Amino acid sequence: MNLLQKMPIGQYVPGESVIHRLDPRSKMLMLLWYMVLVFTTGEKWFDYMILTFIVVAVISLSKISVRYLLDGLKPFLWILLFTMLLHVFTTKGGEVWWTWSVFEIHEQGVYQGFYLSLRLLLLVMMASVVTLTTSPLDLTDGVERMLSPLRRIGVPVHEIALMMSMALRFIPTLGDETEKIMKAQAARGARFYEGSVLRRLRNLVPVFVPLLVATFRRAEELAVAMEARGYRGAEGRTKRRQLRFTTADVWSAVVAVLVSAVLLAI
Repeated sequence: MNLLQKMPIGQYVPGESVIHRLDPRSKMLMLLWYMVLVFTTGEKWFDYMILTFIVVAVISLSKISVRYLLDGLKPFLWILLFTMLLHVFTTKGGEVWWTWSVFEIHEQGVYQGFYLSLRLLLLVMMASVVTLTTSPLDLTDGVERMLSPLRRIGVPVHEIALMMSMALRFIPTLGDETEKIMKAQAARGARFYEGSVLRRLRNLVPVFVPLLVATFRRAEELAVAMEARGYRGAEGRTKRRQLRFTTADVWSAVVAVLVSAVLLAI
């Protein structure tokens, strides 16, 4: 009922850990670096052991509750399961492990499905740590500073960063709104967890309409509030808090270079 509310992406947990104190630009660059590593790694167990160790180390340094993080990843399990099954039944190659009618499971399909699902899981966990340890304001400032060179060609950098920040911020809000709507309809006799899968999906249709209406209403209220406070975009705006790289950011870059060198060498 409250899957969106539990999702770690879009949430922020205040803290004083090393990861919390890193510059938001540094964390986003590290996330981009990790993304490249994840999708360029082959199918060697040692490579995935290093990638998993990096995630575990970052979670440990961030002092984020592992139980809270794993509980928030439950909505992604269906996506991971679907991704794995899709590869298992469509990828051919290697020894045939199981066959029935027109369906066959090949060795290569199982391996590719497992590795791709593991990649997605590691990437989602790393992205979740970044958002959990970075406030929406810092995230907006970091994105804006990183994309600032694009202003020279007319790209609305400030507006893009603001939209991204508001989208992340409203994920938990939509979760709360969905829970309220489902509770209200359940009190009127709606049954969301009874019957076949098709029937359950059909029962969710009445939830989407009021949720869509509530989303537009919140968007309009936010626009009116910003206009009432004199918001006119990035023109003439100054920053109260300036972003600066620290020694911890330098060390994180050094570790990234060393890990990349190790993975390239093996």
